[in-house]
Amino acid sequence: MDFNFSDDQEQLRDAVRKWVDKGYDFERRRDIVAAGGFSREAYTELTELGLGGLYVSEELGGLGMGPVEGMVVMEELGRGIVLEPLAHTLIAGAVLTGYAPADVQAAWCGKVASGEALVVLAQQERAGRYNLAACKTQATPAGTGWTLTGAKSVVPAGDVADAYLVPAVANGKLALFIVARESAGVSAKGYVSQDGSRAAELHLNNAAAQLVTADGQTALEHAVDIGVAALCAEAVGVMDKTVAITIEYMNMRKQFGVVISSFQALRHRLADMKMQLELARSMSYYATLKLNDPAPERRRAMSRAKYQLGVSMRFVGQQAVQLHGGIGVTDEYIVSHYFKKLTQLEMTFGDTLHHLGEVSAHMQDTAGVFA
Repeated sequence: MDFNFSDDQEQLRDAVRKWVDKGYDFERRRDIVAAGGFSREAYTELTELGLGGLYVSEELGGLGMGPVEGMVVMEELGRGIVLEPLAHTLIAGAVLTGYAPADVQAAWCGKVASGEALVVLAQQERAGRYNLAACKTQATPAGTGWTLTGAKSVVPAGDVADAYLVPAVANGKLALFIVARESAGVSAKGYVSQDGSRAAELHLNNAAAQLVTADGQTALEHAVDIGVAALCAEAVGVMDKTVAITIEYMNMRKQFGVVISSFQALRHRLADMKMQLELARSMSYYATLKLNDPAPERRRAMSRAKYQLGVSMRFVGQQAVQLHGGIGVTDEYIVSHYFKKLTQLEMTFGDTLHHLGEVSAHMQDTAGVFA
């Protein structure tokens, strides 16, 4: 199998990397965190690069690209621990293009691609524990449309997003809807999360909604799998930069008159960090290449990848902090922010233990078939 990237993919990587390096430095990120964890200006800059339309078809105003291009972009955004939730833009573009009726596509896809509308997935409920079928939000027919009543938690940029993809129970079955933030009955209370990004608690009280698809379970599982693959790629970028920062520090920090990078024990720990990074990178590639597979195999692949990424993220983050010493946990030093990002990514779209359970369940089912 050829793992080399095409010229177009390398050009895309280069464009995003240049923006991260020149337009999203640590000081700008710090200012965005202080202002609430989201910058509409920075998000607009991302969409001006065409990234909002990455998964939107060309007919609907996007670029019509695929999972590998998404992986390339998310890796580079991970290197800069970018706060703006582009992964959710990728989810919205793919779900609306693949599942929504023509009128909903016409209303939203162009806006998502251009950056005019930030649409985020709002699937998590307080008692859900990563179970996508656990949904208390209810959908009620209202004229030619629907109204939704319920609550969603930890919605990325939830109080500043323009619309939400919301799963809700309609006629006893999970369906997927799109809800504009400006609709009556929508309220969101925002806050800054652990990694500095913005999130919100979303409350819907007979809020007007458009139906995206009545087969909400299928669409929601696909949406989350796109999110998992994007998260894996982002985490690889975060870990890659974390290792680079640690190497730079070890080549500068002296003890007993010599740089600590000359100590064999510390070099072994750094080698273990690199090994975990490469394991994670391989599983990120695996997840990306499985995104277009049939749903059962795709779902299993995402759990396998997310489990390995969870193990790698925890190891790399903790080792980086330990090799830095006390400075590694200070807010003034950059590596602490990479550690926070890795910690939060591990908990997003299912934590490591959840996905280990999914992998184990699959192995038991397979063993039963061949018993």
